[in-house]
Amino acid sequence: METEGVRTDRFGLLLDQFDRAREMAEVRLKGLGDEEYLWEPVPGCWSIRRRGEATTPRAFGPGEWVLDLGAPEIPANEYAEVARQAAAGMSVAKIAEDWSVSVERVEEILDHKGEPEPDETPVTTIAWRLGHLHYCFAGQWEWTFGERRHEPRLLVDFTPSATLALERFWALIDRWRDSVGAMTEEQLDTVGFSQYPYGSDPDEPFISVLSGANLELIHHMAEIALLRDLWRARIASGG
Repeated sequence: METEGVRTDRFGLLLDQFDRAREMAEVRLKGLGDEEYLWEPVPGCWSIRRRGEATTPRAFGPGEWVLDLGAPEIPANEYAEVARQAAAGMSVAKIAEDWSVSVERVEEILDHKGEPEPDETPVTTIAWRLGHLHYCFAGQWEWTFGERRHEPRLLVDFTPSATLALERFWALIDRWRDSVGAMTEEQLDTVGFSQYPYGSDPDEPFISVLSGANLELIHHMAEIALLRDLWRARIASGG
């Protein structure tokens, strides 16, 4: 269905949402320089670092630069996603496997126990947020439209160059959008059309996966936009 040039069908709404989010994000990221891209607003930030300088236990990447990743834990802002996975029928064991935590930890979260301290969720740099988005979309493309065999965490060669990172990222986003835009209604409703190994994709119809991918882009780009605002305010105040 289309009303005065605006699609109102479920697929059209998701495509339009993605396109608008991408357009706003691209405008927001114009002029991003290397210093701002790597800026750590507080001590202990997660970022990208040279392999030999990584400070987190599970930092990953195929090249010289790796993306910080800490010990296995489920961030507090993902508790709702864990509850949603359980409500959708995923077993506690499968949820624990996907998040690389113990079954007991998942049970604690589902029972609303064992809340982490506020400072357990790290502050991240723009480089980390963009790198996280990049490897997530690269992995989802590979395990949906690609060969479905390559490790997602080895698909992105992280770089300290903001210009190069954005160039590679927007190329990937265009490939994702082209592939999604060519899908059929039957494929959208196919459970397990995406076999992305981190998360509940194999257990969901692809229309739900697509909605989640949109949310991932929107919320991380909003966080990047806030970091850019803080950087600008810092510079303006001479900090």
